[in-house]
Amino acid sequence: MDLTKKIFDAGVVGVGGAGFPTHIKANSKVEYVLVNGAECEPLIHKDFEIMCHFAPEIVNGVELMVQQTAAKKGFFGIKEKNEKAIEAVKSNLKSGKIDICTLGDFYPSGDEYELVYAATKRLIPPHGLPLDVGCVVNNVETFYNISRAVNDKPVTKKFISVAGCVKNPSSFFVPIGTSFQELIKFAGGTTVSEYGIFVSGIMMGKLTFDESEVVTKTTAGIIILPNNHYLINRTNRSTESKNRIGKSACDQCSYCTEFCPRYLLGYDVQPHKVMRSLGFSTSGNAVWNQYADLCCSCGLCSLYACPEDSYPRESCDQSKIEMKKNGIKYDQQKPVKVHPIKEGRRVPLKQLMKRIDVLKYDVHTPYMQQSPKPDSVKILLKQHIGSAAIPSIKIGAIVNEGTLIADIENGKLGAKLHASISGKVTQITNEFIIITA
Repeated sequence: MDLTKKIFDAGVVGVGGAGFPTHIKANSKVEYVLVNGAECEPLIHKDFEIMCHFAPEIVNGVELMVQQTAAKKGFFGIKEKNEKAIEAVKSNLKSGKIDICTLGDFYPSGDEYELVYAATKRLIPPHGLPLDVGCVVNNVETFYNISRAVNDKPVTKKFISVAGCVKNPSSFFVPIGTSFQELIKFAGGTTVSEYGIFVSGIMMGKLTFDESEVVTKTTAGIIILPNNHYLINRTNRSTESKNRIGKSACDQCSYCTEFCPRYLLGYDVQPHKVMRSLGFSTSGNAVWNQYADLCCSCGLCSLYACPEDSYPRESCDQSKIEMKKNGIKYDQQKPVKVHPIKEGRRVPLKQLMKRIDVLKYDVHTPYMQQSPKPDSVKILLKQHIGSAAIPSIKIGAIVNEGTLIADIENGKLGAKLHASISGKVTQITNEFIIITA
C-alpha cells in the first residue's frame, strides 16, 4: 500500500492550521510523530470530542504515519485535564511506540513550537519547521482522515464545534461547503438577535458577520458572541484606529514581550519594540519591524498582556506583511534558548477567558451523531496551502458524495477536492463549486 498516494488521493490536509497537504509530511523520514490534541483556543472543544468518540481511528492513523515516516516514537499531546480523552486514546495504544505527552491547561499549548518542545525538548530553529528537528506534527482530526484515506474514503466532512450564544452548543460532522447559517440553525439558533461570528477561534480566528460563509477543511468551528461584546467591538475597529490607539497609548511597558510564548521559548520576538514602529518614520519601521518576524500571531500580547488594551499582535501582523513586501527576513543571531522564567509566565486558559469575558460561554459541546443536511454546498477551490484546485467536472454533472470534483495540477502543491454531498453541479467559478442536493 502506498500511504502517501492514498492520503493525496483523499485530499487530506492539516486541519489545525493553514491546511498544509498531509501527503508531503507522509513522504518525510523523521524521529517523532506528534499528535496535536491540545486544543487551546477558548470555547472550542471539537478535538476533545473526536478523541473521546473516534480514538480507534485516530490511533490507527498515527500508527500508519509512524510506520510510513520510520519514526521511532509517537506522542499524543493532550491536556492533563482531559482525562476522558486520555483514557480513550490509551485504551487503543497497542504497538508500544506511542505515548501520551500530558500538557497543562495553558495558552497556547497547541502551538507546534510549544508541542515539539514539550514532547521532545527540541527547539525548532527560527523560521524553521518541526521537520528541521526530526518531527512531524498533525492535528488529531488529520490522523482520523488518514485512517479513512487508507480505505479510500476522501475528506468530505469536517468535525466542528458550535459554541457561544447558541441554544445547543455541540460538536458534529458537517459536509464541507455548508454555510454558517446552516450550522447555527442545526445548533438550535442563537440566543441573541444581533451577533458576530468568530471562525475557528477568538484568539487566532477571524471575525465575520456573513452567515453565507462556508465550512472548509480547516474550519475548527464557529463561536457566536453578542454584537456588544468586548471582543466584537475591539476586533471590528479599523486598522487606522488600532494604530492610532497604539501610537497614543503604548508606554513601552514591555508586558507584551514578557508574556510572549515565542519570546519565552527563546525566539527574538519583541512586540513592544514593534509598537515603536507606529511612531517612527519609514526608516524607523525598518528597524523595529524585524522583531515581529518570528511572531506566531497567537494574540496573547493583545488580548491578555497589554494593560492599555492596545494591539501589539496586529502591529506584528502588519510588520510581517511590510517586511515580506520589501523582501526583508530577520536572521536571529543569538541561539534559541528557553527563558529561565518561562514556566512562571504561562497563562492559564481560564484566566485568559476571564480577561476577555468569555468564561460564561465555556460549556460542554457534546458530540451529536446527526449532521446538518444542507440543500446545497459551496466548496472553495483553495482550502489549503499551495495552488487552488482546478475543477474536473462540468456544470450539470451529477455527483455522489466522494466524487472527485477538483484536482491539482501535476507538480503543484495542493490538495484534491471531493463532493461533500450527492447532487448536481449548478455553478463553477474560479473560486468555488456549488453542488445542489
